Amino acid sequence: MSSLVFGLVAALCWGLHDICVRYVSQRGGILSALTSVLIIGTVILVPPAIALGGWDTMTLGAVALAAAAGVAFFLAYIGLYHAFEIGPVRLVAPVIGAYPILSVGWAALSGQPVPWDQWVAVGAVISGVAIVGLLTGAGESHGNKRAAILWAMLGGASFAATFALGQAAADASAEMPVIFVTRLVASLVAVALMLATGGLRWPSRGTLPMLGAMGVLDCVALGIVIAAAGMARPEFASVAASTFGMITVILAWAILRERMTAGQWMGVLLTFAAIGYLAL
Repeated sequence: MSSLVFGLVAALCWGLHDICVRYVSQRGGILSALTSVLIIGTVILVPPAIALGGWDTMTLGAVALAAAAGVAFFLAYIGLYHAFEIGPVRLVAPVIGAYPILSVGWAALSGQPVPWDQWVAVGAVISGVAIVGLLTGAGESHGNKRAAILWAMLGGASFAATFALGQAAADASAEMPVIFVTRLVASLVAVALMLATGGLRWPSRGTLPMLGAMGVLDCVALGIVIAAAGMARPEFASVAASTFGMITVILAWAILRERMTAGQWMGVLLTFAAIGYLAL
């Protein structure tokens, strides 16, 4: 139950984050905004990372796992943003939202028994997210649809890898150092890519407050999914977190007054009914 709650909080944070992306992406490049969000989140983590300690538990293996999670997290965001940039949403959202299959599959391969009814519930969560995505209008594709699917596959697989690697690192070490190293590496990869593609380009000052809020939301979301490593069924945190795309649509309805169809509400009900079943 606790891991599901953590995952839902992460989904809410990422849903709010994605609402902010709609605003920021219109006032600057995606890479510059993403890099700023990653750096801000890393800076925010410095005081708690120092205060809470646990660095003596960071073995070379834990550092390697956390660093790999950081690279995967950056790839997840790049895949996500490019997939939604090309679109349409109904094409790429179900692909990205299907990553819990990999998360639960990895748990099963690692020796964690997954009963058939839990597989069905995970499938229902994915189906509900897919229904919401498929019924979300996003106009025509702005590029090659095959490329959009490939970016979406990269995003989904990288999210699954981020959570698996991060939770494995947290199992072998203290949680806060793992979260900090993960974000630091993701930030360094983003800066390196920006330098390799034309130099540092920072967003306008007017977007900094929102980017700061996005950094906090992103930091909390990633942190609590990794922190779920010490709970029962930590893979369920990533299952619940996969609903962030659906949460974004709900928030757009509530905040931006965008229309939601009856079919989308059915998808929402299916998703949360399945999550409720997993919590039993």
